[in-house]
Amino acid sequence: MATRSNNGQKFPMSARFFQKLASGVPGVLFTYWLSADGQSHHYPFVSNQVQTLFGIDPSVLNENADAVFSVIHPDDASAVMASIQESALKLEPWCYCARLRLSHGEYEWFEAYSAPERQPDGSTVWYGQFHNIQHYKNLERSLRESESEFSFQAGFQKLIARLSTEFINLGFGTIDECIDELLRSIGEFFDVDRAYLYRFSDNYALMTNTHEWCRDGVQALIDSQQEVSIEDFYWWQEKIDGMVAGNRAVFIEDVDSLPHEAAPERALLQAQGVSSMFCMPIRVRGRVTGFFGVDSLRRREWRQDQADLLIIVSGLLSGALERHRLEEELLNQSIRDPLTGLHNRRYLMPRLNEMLSRSNRRGEGFALAMFDIDHFKRINDSVGHLGGDYILQRFAEILNQQTRSMDVVARFGGEEFIVVFNAVEVNDVRQLVLRILEAVYDETFVFDDQIVPVTVSAGVAGIEELAEIPASPDALIARADDRLYLAKQSGRGCLVDASGTLRI
Repeated sequence: MATRSNNGQKFPMSARFFQKLASGVPGVLFTYWLSADGQSHHYPFVSNQVQTLFGIDPSVLNENADAVFSVIHPDDASAVMASIQESALKLEPWCYCARLRLSHGEYEWFEAYSAPERQPDGSTVWYGQFHNIQHYKNLERSLRESESEFSFQAGFQKLIARLSTEFINLGFGTIDECIDELLRSIGEFFDVDRAYLYRFSDNYALMTNTHEWCRDGVQALIDSQQEVSIEDFYWWQEKIDGMVAGNRAVFIEDVDSLPHEAAPERALLQAQGVSSMFCMPIRVRGRVTGFFGVDSLRRREWRQDQADLLIIVSGLLSGALERHRLEEELLNQSIRDPLTGLHNRRYLMPRLNEMLSRSNRRGEGFALAMFDIDHFKRINDSVGHLGGDYILQRFAEILNQQTRSMDVVARFGGEEFIVVFNAVEVNDVRQLVLRILEAVYDETFVFDDQIVPVTVSAGVAGIEELAEIPASPDALIARADDRLYLAKQSGRGCLVDASGTLRI
């Protein structure tokens, strides 16, 4: 074959000419022949790039194509053959991506494209090329990793925000539930097998597991980890000193590789099935009081910033425990009503100021309901003051039963009670208050074998109603009190809110 230039000069179209032409192409140009029965194949033409890339002599491929197929990654080989057979059957272009082993031994991704042509004898010939796309695969992987990292960081921030909100809104007696939820959430998020909280004794001679979460099927250790003496664990004592003096985390990447001086610790952790672990100090009022930790029962790769992320969690725990300790101290300073056990005004007003401040900063809504036991003087006259005290106590129990841990329940004075409903919509508040009224209505109050009829009235006000006036706890209470008065005027045993009067 020959071609003619514009000046009429002829150029021979030899195999050597095609090789020279193909040498300017980064990829591999080829014609690939497959017999009708699929039992034999070769490359009638293949550019010399196949020698440069894969170390395969083109003349070998002219006789048999097996050498090319031998450099296909084992995980891709069967799919490549299947795609070729499908292209031959349907006579549709063959386009496929697979990993090929280069002459230096590493695999890289290549993409092939060719058009098939059926021959008179039933065989098929493909005309096409394949080229290296490793750069695009690297870019694709980098983008996936960036997207995955962004998703991870966003998920972690969302998790910490949720847990922080739960700790901010917790009431007395709910700290344990919040810690359990934190351990579960962190354990599942980081895909560990245990997450736990330990408390040190004042002299750091004992440690006690106070809270623990375990993945399904993982043995719990909390029962065996009460007031554990660390007297014989000298290596661990050094780590505790590091926590106390330097606020340092403890990271054991491989329990089996612990040093000789940590033999007792290694034996204990191996008996517990631990492969690797992180422990972060917990500080309350500047003093290390314990540690938060996670265990993995299998070898794993930890994130490089794993310690930094867990320090954020330990900081959240430290803050929550410090706040809880302060609240317990306040509790000892008579912030609870001695008769009902509910909070009193001394606790209620600071909490209202705190919630009002959060509402101003973050737009968090809340509502206040004021309850009054109807005809309470008549109750006192009929069953005496002890009977009246009994009614107050039973109503306080009903309020605790019908409200959530994040709500604030207080005795405001006499037979008046206040519930502050946190993070709820207006319609939800209405249903919550009605549920309390129904619970009182359904309850049988008996004192000294005498049935005492009891109903309750309520006035409800939401913080969003104070947009036009200076918002304050007193203003919110005053509006709820006005509506309580309207409920009394409306026949008692009902509630009044911004929408009007509602009865059970």
